[in-house]
Amino acid sequence: MEEVRIALFIDYENLAIGAREDLGIEFDFGPVSDALAERGRVVVRRAYADWRSFEKDRRMLTDNRIELIEIPQRKGAVRKNAADIKMAVDAVELAFERDYVTTFVICTGDSDFSPLVNKLRELNKQVIGVGLKASTSKLLPPACDEFLFYENLDGVDLPQARVVRRSTDGDAQPPADLDRLDRFVTRSLAGQQRSGSSSVPSSDLKRALLRRDSTFSEGDYGFRSFGELLRNLAERGKVQLVDSDRPGDPNVSFPASGRGEREAFDLLAKTVSELDGGKPVALSGVKDEMRKVDNDFSEKQYGYSGFLQFVKAAAANGLIELDYDADSGAYSISPANR
Repeated sequence: MEEVRIALFIDYENLAIGAREDLGIEFDFGPVSDALAERGRVVVRRAYADWRSFEKDRRMLTDNRIELIEIPQRKGAVRKNAADIKMAVDAVELAFERDYVTTFVICTGDSDFSPLVNKLRELNKQVIGVGLKASTSKLLPPACDEFLFYENLDGVDLPQARVVRRSTDGDAQPPADLDRLDRFVTRSLAGQQRSGSSSVPSSDLKRALLRRDSTFSEGDYGFRSFGELLRNLAERGKVQLVDSDRPGDPNVSFPASGRGEREAFDLLAKTVSELDGGKPVALSGVKDEMRKVDNDFSEKQYGYSGFLQFVKAAAANGLIELDYDADSGAYSISPANR
């Protein structure tokens, strides 16, 4: 496997002030360094700021072998954009000059860096963002391949009373929901299965989850690792884990003891054919009839967000016919080739 080589660019003012004001702590680069060490080898480390405002931080950063790029402020003038422009120009220049750099880590929550992220991805570079929840624009995380919230990193000790849990719009963030996690993982797993084999490597599944939501983190659900999350899902019968020839990367599938997606489609087709002598029937009520045969049936087990989506997939496979009446706004189902 090709080694991942990382270039790190830090909008230091954004992170340092955010940590101080939103979390009540001083920014520590150590947790960021540890998180990146798990992802590859950092070959470029640069931080941008007017360092006269962060004298105490210089030692901590130089001890971590970070090159400090000075962006002096003119007296009486605000030159915040000067650091942004310099950092963006340096990152794009490096992307062209250093082909061996595969991944760029942009540490900021500022949406002004979204064009930089988009350009780096156009150049076939993976982009990981790092920022604070309260001060990160909603526009930035979706632009990245992965986005790490500083608060979630191992080694960040938070004074609980000072943790700011709000979005950039000021809305309260609800606690993590295991039911939502189950739907998110099973939907992604079903999608991977439809485009490949029935058994998906856990590393591929994690990448699929991040493509759907770049801010996804198992830590938000109380798990220390993705492997621990999968073991919890397996214990609750949501997925099945099988050892592979890659240590630490088991294959993930739906439980062999459960009803497979094809069997669920067949159950739908059989139910429709038995209702009203095989004539077209209203979509509403079909799910209840299926549960009379299998009371555990749920389309969400196969990664579908709703029953209509499940029925459309069965129709696409030629197992039933689905019609829509524009006048009534209702769907009807009938056996295939009636």
